[in-house]
Amino acid sequence: MKQVQKAILKNWSDLWGYKFLFIVWMLLASITAKTQETTLAVVGNQSGGIPAVMKLSELKSVLKAETQRWANGNRIVIALMRPNTTVGKTTSSKLYDMSGDELNKFWMSLVFQGKAPPPKFFNTTSELEDYVAQNPGAIGVIDRPLANNDVKIIAIDGKTQFSL
Repeated sequence: MKQVQKAILKNWSDLWGYKFLFIVWMLLASITAKTQETTLAVVGNQSGGIPAVMKLSELKSVLKAETQRWANGNRIVIALMRPNTTVGKTTSSKLYDMSGDELNKFWMSLVFQGKAPPPKFFNTTSELEDYVAQNPGAIGVIDRPLANNDVKIIAIDGKTQFSL
């Protein structure tokens, strides 16, 4: 009987050891996932009348074409990374609350209804920044600004880079 009790206690303690290791592994995995989370940055044309600071709610309104002109009257031009890029996926999920496919359908619907011009989509951040620099009123979302003095970094809720 004592041997059975010892065997049960040994198996029980081994099981607790595995549970402890599993919990530690899960905590480390969640911390690693947080540190790998893509941050976003917003860039705008230097002379397009784009504010240097925006609230997140204002940014979302601009990106969803609810606001179509800046305070100076310039038309807002939206530049986004393609939804199949890491930054594009993050932008779709965090700023639009949509998947990449849903984002494409959202914009096709707005364009088809004549409510907004389509955004410009890019494969690289350098292409996006160049486009924003050359188009007054243009605003774009990237992961981190490059060393490009032709665009201005727009602070969102006081931060030049943010993650949601």
